[in-house]
Amino acid sequence: SELIRGFLLSGMPCPSSCPPGLLALMAPGLALMATLSLPSHAGDRRALPVEKPPGVKGRTLILLDVNTKSPVRIISENFLSLQLDPSIIHDGWLDFLSSRRLVTLARGLAPAFLRFAGKRTDFLQFHNVKNPAKSRGGPGPDYYLKNYEDDIVRSDIALDKQKGCKIAQHPDIMLELQREKAAQMHLVLLKEQFSNTYSNLTLTARSLDKLYNFADCSGLHLIFALNALRRNPNNSWNSSNALSLLKYSASKKYNISWELGNEPNNYRTLIGRSVNGSQLGKDYIQLRSLLQLIRTYSRANLYGPNIGRPRKNVIALLEGFMKVAGSTVDAVTWQHYYIDGRVAKVTDFLKTRLLDTLSDQIRKIQKVVNTYTPGKKIWLEGVGATSAGGMNNLSNSYAAGFLWLNTLGLLASQGIDVVVRHSFLDHSHNHLVDQNFNPLPDYWLSLLYKRLIGPKVLAIHVAGLQRKPRPGRVIRDKLRIYAHCTSYHNHNYVRGSITLYIINLHRSRKKIKLAGTLRDKIVHQYLLQPYGKDGLHSKSVQLNGQPLAMVDDGTLPELKPRPLRAGRTLVIPPLTMSFYVVKNVNALACRYR
Repeated sequence: SELIRGFLLSGMPCPSSCPPGLLALMAPGLALMATLSLPSHAGDRRALPVEKPPGVKGRTLILLDVNTKSPVRIISENFLSLQLDPSIIHDGWLDFLSSRRLVTLARGLAPAFLRFAGKRTDFLQFHNVKNPAKSRGGPGPDYYLKNYEDDIVRSDIALDKQKGCKIAQHPDIMLELQREKAAQMHLVLLKEQFSNTYSNLTLTARSLDKLYNFADCSGLHLIFALNALRRNPNNSWNSSNALSLLKYSASKKYNISWELGNEPNNYRTLIGRSVNGSQLGKDYIQLRSLLQLIRTYSRANLYGPNIGRPRKNVIALLEGFMKVAGSTVDAVTWQHYYIDGRVAKVTDFLKTRLLDTLSDQIRKIQKVVNTYTPGKKIWLEGVGATSAGGMNNLSNSYAAGFLWLNTLGLLASQGIDVVVRHSFLDHSHNHLVDQNFNPLPDYWLSLLYKRLIGPKVLAIHVAGLQRKPRPGRVIRDKLRIYAHCTSYHNHNYVRGSITLYIINLHRSRKKIKLAGTLRDKIVHQYLLQPYGKDGLHSKSVQLNGQPLAMVDDGTLPELKPRPLRAGRTLVIPPLTMSFYVVKNVNALACRYR
């Protein structure tokens, strides 16, 4: 087999004295998530016991090969996508989406979808009013300096005079005033979130223009979630306000895809009455009919129902929806948050049990979808490390990246087509970019992923040494390895190259020897580690020992690899995330799109 050939090439044959029982012990410890998640037709490959090589004491040497003949999954080019929460209308950050720095950061993650949705989706009202001075919502001029609003208006006027992409350079004093406003408004938004009572939110035509301009300038495709809680007396969806928004968007020829509502399983707690799956399906059919009446959106994509965690009642809602409208939507969507942000600890992000909770949810969603619409694409939307808006110094720290990168690897290997990260900007502490418009660790992780990872997922084969577990102790995978074809958009690598990405949750370094088709190839290392004295709590990162930061408002830094000589063993430092591009493999699976 390919695996045995890998052993022979590495010079480490397994003697006849290898204990047969070791096979059973090694399987759970070394199959690694990418292998465990393969479809059944891919076949199971048991790890073979090998002799401990000279000089390696108490260490695990992993032998790694990749199936280069054909991909096991192919995901969307927009697999890693972004979300903006409607709360940016409340706290004023929507007015700053024209910032050159923000647009530069968003462009770095293109191509992608930009989903405009969140808990306040179902309290959003569209008003087709253009005069920003009269229509601006918010707490009013007494809330912060009056000249701040005047500056916003002047900025709007300056943007209107620009052609094509409308980019602004906001003065520092303007940003400082905005941060003061947002900090005070944040307390109001938190109170709403914890009490689960939300005030209505007004989206003006001017605000929609700014949102679309940001998406368009950044190379992102906008997905807009419409308010589903405007209900008629018979509990059917009242589409009048949505129709106004659709007509305005069509008049501007905005290229938008659509959704309806956010987490419909929570409607009873929000408004005191529920919307069952059957009724929600009828609402989606009604929305599809509306779109078909408007020429601009007659072929627009429609996604839903964006349910929450698939517990029993939520699965029932999804089943009811799929029976009625499964063929109406272009992809089925759901949400997932790992931890309650109010009680999170940094050690939570290192728990393999936590990393594995998503697998069960994927299976539940896939079972329902494949029952009613086999082959329908599935998206995970609104994903974040923690609920309740995240937790300061945790969900925006280096440690949170373990969850994020494992989520990307697990979803891709299970065939989930798109994952939408909540949020790109200013959603408490789950965001990728902070209020100073500085990228946080998960942004840099996402940027590396976009630059290096292509849509074709490859099967990996691994084997190695594993110490015997203590009685009653479950071995979980603290070393996660995933493999893809290298991104076709990266012109530094020829087609046929392969990218590995590795998560080491061990508190000791691990060694990996590339075997088989990967043997004796030149490798480029991209090792991402925390920067500064805060360690896993750090909000800054270094790539191969060099701190990452923007060059200026319009320029992202060059992501320089560290070349490793052909045949060198990969040494993975403890508690790190890394990418390895194996050059010139000439993998058949990766030669063509």
